[in-house]
Amino acid sequence: MFVLEEKIWFWLLLVIPVIALLFLIFIFWQNSTRKKFADNKLLKFLAPNRSRSKPVIKIVLVLLALASLVIALVNPKMGTKMETVKREGVDIVFAIDVSKSMDAEDIAPNRLEKSKQLVSQILNSLGSDRVGIIAYAGGAYPQLPITTDFSAAKMFLQALNTDMISSQGTAISDAIELATTYYDDDKQTNRVLFILSDGEDHEGNVEDIAEQAAEKGIRIFTIGVGTEKGGPIPIKRNGVVQNYKKDRQGETVITKLNPATLQEIANVTDGSYIEGNVTGNVVDRVNEELLNIEKTEFEAKQFADFKSHFQWFLALGLALLFLDIFILERSTAWLKRLNLFNERKRKGTKADED
Repeated sequence: MFVLEEKIWFWLLLVIPVIALLFLIFIFWQNSTRKKFADNKLLKFLAPNRSRSKPVIKIVLVLLALASLVIALVNPKMGTKMETVKREGVDIVFAIDVSKSMDAEDIAPNRLEKSKQLVSQILNSLGSDRVGIIAYAGGAYPQLPITTDFSAAKMFLQALNTDMISSQGTAISDAIELATTYYDDDKQTNRVLFILSDGEDHEGNVEDIAEQAAEKGIRIFTIGVGTEKGGPIPIKRNGVVQNYKKDRQGETVITKLNPATLQEIANVTDGSYIEGNVTGNVVDRVNEELLNIEKTEFEAKQFADFKSHFQWFLALGLALLFLDIFILERSTAWLKRLNLFNERKRKGTKADED
């Protein structure tokens, strides 16, 4: 596993295209100035050893050397072995509603994007916990099993969208039932499920499923995303609103937050309902709730004994710079003697014809 210690040095790579652009401008200016001085035949006579390719080779070597030196500054490290460490935390599953009603823009930028922002910020505030992700609409589908890899969690989180599940609806009961399979330790008591939804059009007997989850030691916290005033569901094409979803009577559908359902689910499992409109308030409430939950010790495998490998890139960069110093801009004599392009024969043939 690679770790980049000082990523901020990557900004220096922006110098490379600037240098390349300045070099092209210089070459253009140089050629135009030479043409004003003399024609090509006279230039070849005055400077017979001038090489057109050598300056390009030299600048390429310099740019590659700069890139190597920048990577050396970043200091890439590689984990050389895996070790098992003891950690204490809570197993947390996020069940995120991806039904079409989550496209409503009554909360900016829309309900689903707000849900993803909330989960991302909660992940940033967690410590040694394990997390999993479930997406649900008309059915529930696992996205990420329980893991300590928060980077992977954020990657899967960003991939969520309202087109990923064809069956529409809000099957909260399916999401709760699927979440019960995420916890791999039967003796574990610190099981937490966060449901992010607008609570609208829920399907199934949610209360009974929630009671079954409570019996298995799962505490459910619901986060309501949206407003009770509601908003229409946009139909977009290439990010542009084309129309709004309509019912059978041709009226624009207005989707509203239904906090009552979400509160009822949370109450059954001794959890709580959290209003999801203000990100900071949500993160604070989540941290408060997690502090009151007993932490469980578990084993996790992670890379250890990271070794720096900057020296390889430093050596490569210096080697390229030394190579650039020894390459002259004039034509190489021994290459000319090889007569790779059969230039002498062509010249002789022309003379014979004359």
